[in-house]
Amino acid sequence: MTVAETIGLSARRQRLLTRLLQFVLVGICIVGLVTLRPGMAVNGAFGLALTLIPAAIRREYDYTMSPALVLWITIAVSLHSVGSLGPYTWFSWFDSVTHTVSAIVVAGLGYAVFRGFEQHSDELHVPASVRPVFIVVFVLAVSVVWELLEFSTGQLSQVLGIEAPLVVYGVDDIVTDMVFNTVGGLIVAAGASGYFDSLSGFFRRRFGSDNT
Repeated sequence: MTVAETIGLSARRQRLLTRLLQFVLVGICIVGLVTLRPGMAVNGAFGLALTLIPAAIRREYDYTMSPALVLWITIAVSLHSVGSLGPYTWFSWFDSVTHTVSAIVVAGLGYAVFRGFEQHSDELHVPASVRPVFIVVFVLAVSVVWELLEFSTGQLSQVLGIEAPLVVYGVDDIVTDMVFNTVGGLIVAAGASGYFDSLSGFFRRRFGSDNT
């Protein structure tokens, strides 16, 4: 039984929640444009674009991602966009929750790509005991890249004199982000990777089609 089934959240309700969150992102983008806050507009538009990737994959490759996974991705993106409006500074825990949720998505996607390639290749076999290590290391690597991106956009925004779409609040914030990114990776490594098995099958088929 999945988490969604446990709490009584049907596939229809999951899709509805996804649409509602996408409307929130559209609203953030519009408000940013109207109030001449480019950072807010970029956050909303970029977040919305990320949530539309599953639909693009469905149209292009005829693969339908599970409603629960699409909702989780949308929640992760929406938390970040909403957080940039103020909750990041109002509530000390908000950033930690956002990074944990996002890290679960990143860890799951990294695991799905890795497993898809492993299942496709006859030359690659990784023991099951090593896969959790890969998941955590992958999340940490992406975390470093993300923190560098936040720092770079902050510096560039200062030079251009515009609002930064990504903000670094100091060394303590970076350390906290890394800790909760690791927590998200550990959640997937500890057993949540099974939720991404269907996606790994999609990647396996795509890797196979590249060689045909």
